[in-house]
Amino acid sequence: MGIFSKSEDLLAKAEASAAAAPSGHGAGGTAVTLHGRDLTPNRRRKLELDWVEEVRVNTSAVERRAATIPTRRSVKKDWQAAWLLRAIACMDLTTLSGDDSAERVKRLCAKARRPVQDHLVKAMGIEELHLTVGAVCVYHAFVETAVKALDGSGIPVAAVSTGFPAGLSPLETRVEEIKRSVAAGASEIDIVITRAHVFNGEWNALYDEVAAFKEACGPAHMKAILGTGDLLTLRNVARASWVAMMAGADFIKTSTGKEAVNATLPVSLVMVRAIREYAERTGMSVGYKPAGGIKTAKQSLDWLALMKDELGRPWLEPSLFRFGASSMLGDIERQLEHFVTGRYSATSRHPLA
Repeated sequence: MGIFSKSEDLLAKAEASAAAAPSGHGAGGTAVTLHGRDLTPNRRRKLELDWVEEVRVNTSAVERRAATIPTRRSVKKDWQAAWLLRAIACMDLTTLSGDDSAERVKRLCAKARRPVQDHLVKAMGIEELHLTVGAVCVYHAFVETAVKALDGSGIPVAAVSTGFPAGLSPLETRVEEIKRSVAAGASEIDIVITRAHVFNGEWNALYDEVAAFKEACGPAHMKAILGTGDLLTLRNVARASWVAMMAGADFIKTSTGKEAVNATLPVSLVMVRAIREYAERTGMSVGYKPAGGIKTAKQSLDWLALMKDELGRPWLEPSLFRFGASSMLGDIERQLEHFVTGRYSATSRHPLA
C-alpha cells in the first residue's frame, strides 16, 4: 500500500496532487488564495514609505512564537513521509562552493532529477509522482552546464547574481550579470540587496535597486536575498521585506548561506507575516525561501509547519516556497529509508554530487 492511500488527509492530497509541480504561479493547479481572497502574482507597485515606516516588531513575542513551532505539530509515519517528500519538491538543490566544477554540477543535476533512490520510490509506491526538486541553484559560470544537464526534466535553473554574496559590485555590473544569466538559460535569479541601504534607511535607493534587478530579469522569476543575518534587527528584516516586495520581487529570501547567521525561525516568522500582510493589502502573492543552515529533515518539517500555519496550503507549493539547501536532501533520504526499512543507513549511502 502506498503512503498516500489515506487520500482524505490534506497533506497526503498535497503530495499526490503536486509533489513535482513546475515553477510558476499556482503550480500544480492550486489556486493562490488567502483567507478566501484570490491573489495575483506580485508586480511592482509604487513605494509606500508610510507602510515601511509604520513597521513594528515585538521581538520577544516573535521569539516566543517561533519557539513553539517545532513543538506544536507532530507528524508521524505516513504523514511524516508525505511532508518530507513535499520538502524535496520545494527544494532548491544548491552548490555554491569555491571549488565547484562542471562535473559536480552535472552530478547535482542528476540527483535533482532523481532525488530519492529508486528502491525507496518503489517501496513507497510513488513512481507516478515523478518526484524532482524545485530547482537547481548555481553560480553564473555553471548556468549553461546545469541547463544542458536538466534538459527535458522541467527543473528550472536558478542563478545567484548581482555580486553574490556581498552584493557590492557596481550596479551596472550587477544588472549585466543578471542579463547574462538569463541569456544563458536561467529561469530564476537570486539577487542580493545592498545591506547598507537598510542600515541607513535609504528605502528609495533599495526600492530602485531591486526594481532595476527585476527589470533585468525579464521573464525570469526573481528571489531577493535580504542577508538577514547582517541586518541586525527584526524590524530591519521586516522593512527590507516590504520594500523588496513593492519593488516587484517574486520571492523574498533570508540569506546567501555565507553569513554568520542564516535562516532562523524568528526571522522567517517576521518575513512570512510581512508576506501575509502584503497580500492582504495588495491582493498579490509573494513566495518565500529560507536558505542557509537548514540541514536536517526535522528542520524541514518545522519550516513547512510554519508556512502552513501562517499562510496556508498554497505556500506548500514550489511556486511559492523553496528551501535553499543541499545536505538536507541526504538526511531526508535517510529518514525515508528508515520509514521503509525500519533502519537508518549511513550518510555515505546518500551522496549528492
